[in-house]
Amino acid sequence: MTSSEQAASDASAAVGRPGLRHRARSLDGLPGVKDAAVLLEELAAGECLFGPVAADRPLALYGAGNLGRLARDFLTTVGNDFAFVVDRNAGALVGERAWAGATLLRPEDVSEDRKRGVRLVVSVATSPYVPLEDALIAQGFADVAPFYDLAESFRAVHPLSNGWFAPPLTAEDVANTGKVLAGWGDDMSRAHHLQFLAWRRLREEWVFEGAPVTVDDRFFIPEVTDLLGGDEVFVDAGAHFGGVTETFLARTGGAFARIVAIEPDPGNRARLEAEFSRFLPDRSRVAVLDCALGQAEGEATFRAGLGYASQLSPTGAGRIAVRPLDALDLAPSFIKLHLEGAELAALKGARETLLAHRPIVAATVYHNDDGVWKTPLWLMETLPDYRFLFRAHSWCGTGAVVYGLPNERLGAG
Repeated sequence: MTSSEQAASDASAAVGRPGLRHRARSLDGLPGVKDAAVLLEELAAGECLFGPVAADRPLALYGAGNLGRLARDFLTTVGNDFAFVVDRNAGALVGERAWAGATLLRPEDVSEDRKRGVRLVVSVATSPYVPLEDALIAQGFADVAPFYDLAESFRAVHPLSNGWFAPPLTAEDVANTGKVLAGWGDDMSRAHHLQFLAWRRLREEWVFEGAPVTVDDRFFIPEVTDLLGGDEVFVDAGAHFGGVTETFLARTGGAFARIVAIEPDPGNRARLEAEFSRFLPDRSRVAVLDCALGQAEGEATFRAGLGYASQLSPTGAGRIAVRPLDALDLAPSFIKLHLEGAELAALKGARETLLAHRPIVAATVYHNDDGVWKTPLWLMETLPDYRFLFRAHSWCGTGAVVYGLPNERLGAG
């Protein structure tokens, strides 16, 4: 059991406690290094009142977008069901294949008995959670919880890991997290990192003035796109269906030197190949690899069939090849890593490549507590003369990405 899983288990006394409300906190301005250190001490001293949310009551889903569809697939996979789906646009969703057989209701159409009789699982991460929870409770829903906190209670049978709880911070954690906060290249990074920590550690929603959460530019923040040229060698690790590669092409006007897409899930890879045929008809400079990335050569158990949640996991039924990026003989200028928690191992397996070719790096850090400080500190201590940024691209502690920008490219830009 990892430290975050143990923390979730230890917090289980708070599971599903009706009436326990999440707290929002608004902070003026952006924190400098000294401000960030003070706020970190507050986080370290705070007590988390929340824990994983059990499926011990009838469930309903709020939100029928991408996360809502994932939530439905998740519940099917773990053998649970839900009573109905609440969405402001419920009428427009009737007949959609993704919601076939489901009861779809607008909030105002849910009876008082139904509101009191279910645990409403919020499947929205593209807007602040606390105002939404407050509004739903004001509408009469008695028991409201984030979907990822529900998913956390099923970790023994499903590897989806976006709901982890950071354990209490040790003196080492505080010291190293302080180093990372001081090492970011701007105050917005400090704000977003603290926002991420506040949710993971305390389940509090901190919002900093001047630090908006942007949901449409993950991996392609302006600081990255300003550096992209027409001769990039792009490694898309965790390529899924190719959406990030397609965005990369849009940002570069379709010009590139080479694209290497890495996707170990066979179902995802088949869809990826089909999508590439649509928007990349000339495949002469494109490669698709079927391995997982890790720190060393070997094999590992892989859980396939979960869409973008497929990952290396002991809950899987088969084994796949794991390879370090250093063994792939690539010369990347831009590396994107979205590996459901395996990012730090993959970075360690790419150390020589990173040092030799000094690419732009964009790595997700929200799937486990490596994102508290271990992944960014490893990057900061390994890659000299880089500018590092932290950006949150969704809420509830998800969508967090660390960016590494080589200073020589910043100078050229």
